[in-house]
Amino acid sequence: MFDGPLRRWIDPPLNHVGRGLAARGWTADGVTLLGLAVGLLSGAILALGWPAWVALAPLLAGRVLDGLDGAVARATYKTDFGGYLDIICDFVFYAVIPLAFVMRDPAGNGIAGAFLLASFYVNGATFLAYAIMAEKRGMTTSAQGEKSLYYAVGLLEGTETIVFFVFLCLFPSIFAPAAWLFGALCFVTAIARTVLARQVFYDLPSGG
Repeated sequence: MFDGPLRRWIDPPLNHVGRGLAARGWTADGVTLLGLAVGLLSGAILALGWPAWVALAPLLAGRVLDGLDGAVARATYKTDFGGYLDIICDFVFYAVIPLAFVMRDPAGNGIAGAFLLASFYVNGATFLAYAIMAEKRGMTTSAQGEKSLYYAVGLLEGTETIVFFVFLCLFPSIFAPAAWLFGALCFVTAIARTVLARQVFYDLPSGG
């Protein structure tokens, strides 16, 4: 929900840094993989039972790198594989953090964590399916910045998810109720996107 408005604020500094990294020989794919590695480090910190706030620095650093990969690509050249890799790494990261909290406390967080991951799975399916149908019809949008696929706006997007993860790192003891609530909102987002898809993609038979 907040991804679009935030892009107007964060894209200029990201593009500036991205041009600097590109001039030093950094590649967009390399930045993507580095961002994933840093994000996985935050998951490892959580899973090992270290103080959850320690995971904040690598978690946020990974997300900054996730924004910088696109800036580096714009400063050099964009490829379809780069967009593919970016999406895959995003989904891996979004799965790792809830999984890490489950591993941290299986008894207390297991069921809520499974519900949260299920909601991510369903929401991700609607996101990707919408993008595929939009691509098939040649639809484009830049409302969320320059993306490798059509980005359908939802109640919960990347910004809200990162804020949620930060909240969990600050208050890990309430993971279970927070996961139930956020997961429910993810299902609401998935349902709303499906309703939108019905409106946009449903074709009545011709000649009727």
